[in-house]
Amino acid sequence: MSSGKSLLRLDGVHAYYGAAHILHGMNLEVKEGERVALIGRNGVGKTTVVNTILGLATLKAGSIRLGDYALTQPRTYLAAQHGIAVVPQGRRIVANLTVEENLQLGAATMGSGRKGHWTVPEIYKLFPILQERAHTPGTALSGGQQQMLAVGRALMANPALILLDEPTEGLAPVIVDQLGVIFNQVAAQGTALLLIEQNMTLVMRVAERYCAMAKGAIVAKGRVHEESLDELHKHVMV
Repeated sequence: MSSGKSLLRLDGVHAYYGAAHILHGMNLEVKEGERVALIGRNGVGKTTVVNTILGLATLKAGSIRLGDYALTQPRTYLAAQHGIAVVPQGRRIVANLTVEENLQLGAATMGSGRKGHWTVPEIYKLFPILQERAHTPGTALSGGQQQMLAVGRALMANPALILLDEPTEGLAPVIVDQLGVIFNQVAAQGTALLLIEQNMTLVMRVAERYCAMAKGAIVAKGRVHEESLDELHKHVMV
């Protein structure tokens, strides 16, 4: 897959929250159809990578490209316009909307431009529980169901790339297993994945390659299948 078109590229990115310097020369690339895991201990800057792309952290130096587009002034809506959807840490389900309305919101974020495989019926095939609860408030779902809704909402944008920020945080192992199957199904439909994750078993099931962070930069990378679980764990152990 490495010969495909670049969907996301960070070159020498330095990013800040206020005066706090979080990303120190961050380099990262995800190409069409790739499944990449971004791993590392808590606090090394993994979520800041997403927040910098969305304009929630301040880009001070370096460059970010979304496909052919140079992201000089990151804004939350620009990633969506350029084919990148985000499943944020904490899920952020809209409280006063039903499950189905939350899904439709995902399609609306992309405007009228992008069409593709993912429609409400296709999301319901992927997550039958969401169809059963289509008219329930999204925040009335269990944690695992809310995560499924967050993934479904992102897919409704028919993105070329999904950024999954700690999608299994706080979920039971059986739900994590279900999500692993789902992520592989999504990838099989051609959507690239950037999986920010602490669960190395899931990383081994879903990702093809990994980039390990420490102190705001990539310190190691490689093919997931060439590493043992223990080797990968070393990058996330405190």
